[in-house]
Amino acid sequence: MSQGFRSFVIFAEMRTGSNLLEATLNAVRGVTCFGEAFNPYMLGWPDKDEMLGISRAEREADPLALLAKLTDRPGHLPGFRYFHDHDPRVLEPIIQDRRCAKIILTRNPLDSYVSTRLAWETNQWKLNASETPIPARITYDGEEFRRMLSATEGFRRHLTARLQATGQAAFHLDYDDLRDPEVMTGLLHFLGRTDLDRVEPARDQVPQNPQELARKVANFDAMQADLQDMDPFDLHRLPVFEPRRGPAVPSFVATEAGRGLLFMPVKGGPEQRIRDWLSRLGRIQGGFTQSTLRQWKRARPGHRSFSVLRHPLLRAWEAFDHLLVQGNAEQRDLLRRLHRVALPPEDGLAELSSDARVAVFADFLAFLRRNLNGQTSLPTHPVWASQTEVLSGFARLAVPDMLVREDRLPEDLAHLARAAGIANPVLDGMTAPIPDVLRDRRLAEAAQAAYLRDYVTFGFGLMP
Repeated sequence: MSQGFRSFVIFAEMRTGSNLLEATLNAVRGVTCFGEAFNPYMLGWPDKDEMLGISRAEREADPLALLAKLTDRPGHLPGFRYFHDHDPRVLEPIIQDRRCAKIILTRNPLDSYVSTRLAWETNQWKLNASETPIPARITYDGEEFRRMLSATEGFRRHLTARLQATGQAAFHLDYDDLRDPEVMTGLLHFLGRTDLDRVEPARDQVPQNPQELARKVANFDAMQADLQDMDPFDLHRLPVFEPRRGPAVPSFVATEAGRGLLFMPVKGGPEQRIRDWLSRLGRIQGGFTQSTLRQWKRARPGHRSFSVLRHPLLRAWEAFDHLLVQGNAEQRDLLRRLHRVALPPEDGLAELSSDARVAVFADFLAFLRRNLNGQTSLPTHPVWASQTEVLSGFARLAVPDMLVREDRLPEDLAHLARAAGIANPVLDGMTAPIPDVLRDRRLAEAAQAAYLRDYVTFGFGLMP
């Protein structure tokens, strides 16, 4: 309930109008916005070294002490502005505080970028009605704009996800809303000040650069050409509906040889071949937990870790073989009845001819595409999960030092072994022939459709 709010935070960025919003709020009796209270480079406002009895050094040592003072002011509604590059230690406590009202202020990011650059050029960050704007033009820098956009959009996505996960709603404002009395009145009502009939926006600040962009940007034509290459609607984004995976630590295998070598296997790859190789190098250890894995790593400075990437079509073939030989009958029956995979009856699986096997494999690839896109009721098995998602699961705990390509096992493993201090590793028998049936172009296209993330992420082409 809005009446329960005891503080507020304005999530904004530079040149989005947050100064004007702060001035509007500070004009309301009983409401105070304490500026950028957690800006690492200042304390609320420029040239201030103390806030509510807390110095900058004290805030640096313990920002939560200032946060507690800000939000515990009975009979008053305090708040502050928070940008993506402010002290990250207070962000989660702010989000978790349901009695802190969340206000999200946005502006066209290109306008914000140009306005920020103009402010840096002129050192004029606010403009009162009695002041004269300093004329200036900026030179657009595409790389700089993309960095700014990536940082602010990444923060906004994180903020949105955390508010969704905690079941909280924010009051959203756009730059153009800040001079609308009805919207400002609605904001104060959201904050619990329903005693106010009308809230007038602050009038002591005026727009600094009201001209069109063409008059503010010296290389306007170059800016337009650069922006044409951007993709604001994510037209080329690969949709991801595959379930997230965990780090799968119990499957990791390590050898004591050299300074230590840790294998992080992707199911459906040449796992047994690598295990056999590791056992030839020295004593191997498996069955790790996250705790015992950390202990193993700490005890072996200079260790190396790796995963092996397999071509998606070959890996799908391995998953299909796993389904036929090791999969359970109930799962195969479900694929027959519901998922349009023309598997023969159980007593005919062993006699599946080569041509028939390829035809059923094509059905299986079509099923994989639907399964990885979240369109089936069957869980995504680790044997056929995308390698991109499996490695993302690993990265939630540990990132492998090297991604070894299966078609380069002798070369890549030799390099890895040397890095781990293992001399003369025996690498015979590390290559395996590719079944000729997998050179069918239709199968290649079906595999690419199913594993598009892997093809794009790792640069896979047709089977060599």
